[in-house]
Amino acid sequence: MTIKFYVGTNCGLCEDAKIQIEFFKESYDHEIKIDTINIEEDDTLLEKYMLRIPVVEYDGQVLQEGNIDFITLTEAYNQLK
Repeated sequence: MTIKFYVGTNCGLCEDAKIQIEFFKESYDHEIKIDTINIEEDDTLLEKYMLRIPVVEYDGQVLQEGNIDFITLTEAYNQLK
């Protein structure tokens, strides 16, 4: 399964979120693939997510955005599984 991780350049929250996502990935024995997408490379994504990054999405549903934390991310993911 693949999680989309929307980020921007020089985004401190994105760097913090990356750590939380790695913890999340490890808790599922690495069965989750992370697709990191820089929104600045696509005008449509930039318009959609500019003020919301970082954003974590699974199967078209936003799991969490802004300040990403392991517990909330895990709970949101488990509700969609």
